[in-house]
Amino acid sequence: MYTDTERCVRAVRSKDARFDGWFFTAVLTTRIYCRPSCPVVPPKAENMTFYPSAAACQQAGFRACKRCRPDTSPGSPEWNARADTVARAVRLIQDGVVDREGVPGLAGRLGYSARQIERQLLAELGAGPLALARAQRAQTARLLIETTGLPMADVAFAAGFSSIRAFNDTVREVFALSPSELRARGARGRSGAGGADRAGTSGTRGTSGTEPTTTPGVISLRLPFRAPLNPDNLFGHLAATAVPGVEEWRDGAYRRTLSLPYGHGIVALTPRPDHIACRLSLTDPRDLTLAISSCRRMLDLDADPVAVDEQLRADPLLAPLVDKAPGRRVPRTVDAAEFAVRAVLGQQVSTAAARTHAARLVTAHGVPVDDPEGGLTHLFPDPQALAALDPEALALPRTRRTTLTTLVAALADGSLRLGPDSDWDRAREQLIALPGFGPWTVEVIAMRALGDPDAFLPTDLGMRRAAAGLGLPSTPAALTARAAAWRPWRAYAVQYLWATEDHAINHLPA
Repeated sequence: MYTDTERCVRAVRSKDARFDGWFFTAVLTTRIYCRPSCPVVPPKAENMTFYPSAAACQQAGFRACKRCRPDTSPGSPEWNARADTVARAVRLIQDGVVDREGVPGLAGRLGYSARQIERQLLAELGAGPLALARAQRAQTARLLIETTGLPMADVAFAAGFSSIRAFNDTVREVFALSPSELRARGARGRSGAGGADRAGTSGTRGTSGTEPTTTPGVISLRLPFRAPLNPDNLFGHLAATAVPGVEEWRDGAYRRTLSLPYGHGIVALTPRPDHIACRLSLTDPRDLTLAISSCRRMLDLDADPVAVDEQLRADPLLAPLVDKAPGRRVPRTVDAAEFAVRAVLGQQVSTAAARTHAARLVTAHGVPVDDPEGGLTHLFPDPQALAALDPEALALPRTRRTTLTTLVAALADGSLRLGPDSDWDRAREQLIALPGFGPWTVEVIAMRALGDPDAFLPTDLGMRRAAAGLGLPSTPAALTARAAAWRPWRAYAVQYLWATEDHAINHLPA
């Protein structure tokens, strides 16, 4: 979009928050870059130029606006709606892969050379993997500076910087403030009402801002999203299917444990009218980047609900559902392998039975954790831990035991890789080749674990009941043919159809 100058100028002049994250406005006279919804008086059109990423702005010598804080924009919905190489690379960079494994590690995961990845990212984002990772580090550093009392040296290494000098130089260049000045400014912002706006509390326009942290070791922040967002099915689904010990709904928040590269964490996510309140407790702050991106992906916060709902509303039978509760998201997961295991456990059984089967696995094979604030007890076991389980100990039909153990073996030995770097079509081919995997299991994994916005479940019983009740075709083939008009947002259509039933997954818990 950033190449359409006229459209970008219109978005900036109207301060349209829907375009935050789609592109960034760089002002030639001030050398500052902003989000489209920046509240300041828009510059003259001839003084504006547009970039597809904050990293491209920084690489061109622009610094972040202190008023609109463009580094706190929601992510571009484009990268979670595509499965090509660039989109997969962006998702991996957001997860901190470049910081942990370098550009060669990123390229190796994608099956390309480092030079090819560099060329493709430059063409679409105006910045290579190192520049994109540097922008990500700067954002993580700002969060740690403003929300914790960590010494600056610890902040630097936790954010992924290799040296204190690189940390200091990057913070000064991106924010035009030293790290200590940034911390002081954040403290002033939290102490007064006017500072709240600077920290980003004004709805979609600045909502990855920070909240005061009162518990040692806990990082509190706000996760931004594009309005509208309907939390009912999103948090209702996560709470209704929660695995005891790993997930819970407590005091108005969805809480769960997180398995992370350097340790583990516990997150509490609370829906608010203009943001998602996020409280993270991490054993190692270096995991902050991945923890945030995983939570955003699980809650589908980078979606563009206006574009989705506009297309679905064009179907006269779906329009009343969309108008009644717009902004439904697809509830996803923080760990694709975990969800695949849970999908198999949930085959042809009730939600309660699936939770019971998963809880037994967790108790037997999960790593115990301490949760002083609630009832979380374990991390969900990883494929390597589950590879050692005794099939005879599983209270499952023999055929489903085979399905589960085959899946776990493929995940453990790496022959099946599910995650942000997955090619959706390739993953489907691999899954359907496993014994016991039919279209429903494959598509529910594609929808909730891989994040394919066009995944579709025409054989799902709830879908067929909802379709029949609305006058849509109820047979899988006919429903799939009718749903062609909903592409590429069929996973969202599933959420609207499921919502027609009075089921716990459709209601925000009390």
